[in-house]
Amino acid sequence: MADSVAEARAAIEAAGRLPDDELDLAGVALQFARIDAPDADWHAAADRISDLVRAVLSGPAPGDAEARRALLARVIHEEGGYAGDADTYDDPRNANLIHVTERRLGLPVAIGLLWLHAAEAAGWAARGLDFPGHFLIAIDGTARRGSVVVDPFGGGAALPAPALRALIKRVEGAEAELRPGMLAPMSRRAVLLRLQTNIRLRRLQANELDGALACTADMLRLAPDAAPLWREAAVMNARLGQLGAAIEAMDRFLELVPVGDAAARGREMIDEWRGRLN
Repeated sequence: MADSVAEARAAIEAAGRLPDDELDLAGVALQFARIDAPDADWHAAADRISDLVRAVLSGPAPGDAEARRALLARVIHEEGGYAGDADTYDDPRNANLIHVTERRLGLPVAIGLLWLHAAEAAGWAARGLDFPGHFLIAIDGTARRGSVVVDPFGGGAALPAPALRALIKRVEGAEAELRPGMLAPMSRRAVLLRLQTNIRLRRLQANELDGALACTADMLRLAPDAAPLWREAAVMNARLGQLGAAIEAMDRFLELVPVGDAAARGREMIDEWRGRLN
């Protein structure tokens, strides 16, 4: 078990040195899943993901974005049986890709990651979208064949503008409207960090501070320049009484964010922690 976790962490750290466009979304997500569930069969999960890709590639390749969406929805949801887990949404297994492939249930970002992986394996341009409160993806067609926004949690349904407007009202309230930036593309790292954030937040909600800190440390292996994560690691270390580690983490945050209100508060916290050490 320890060897499996160490191997997974080494693989994530190696991925952290890669350019964003070279990251293997499913591959890295499976390494995160190994850490969370070291006794689970991650090779079997990889095989199940490969089965989805083979099914997508088994027929003629559509060029139209809507036809691509329909093919992925059929393979992943109708034939593969994957669905968003609305009934037990907060189950931590919904953010672990090994368990997602076992149960065929997951969070929007976990199911969406399968969509992105299969689309990219087919050579289609696809990206995660930073829509408020609900992970979406976009799939492009070939030249002049448009793009389509997809809800992976909703069975792969297409979301034209009226549906997006209804969704933002459900998320933010009846007065909310679509605004610029709601469909901004996410980097591959951001997608993977969003998946892990679900695990970290659930551990914090359960007052599992050690586990939340370990999850944050693993996220930093993938994204060593993610300043907010260094600040969170500093605060969690301080809450656990690990003041030396807290100071080191906050120092790293200040290297990345040397000016501003957050930096000023970070220096105040370091002074406080050093005072407690003395």
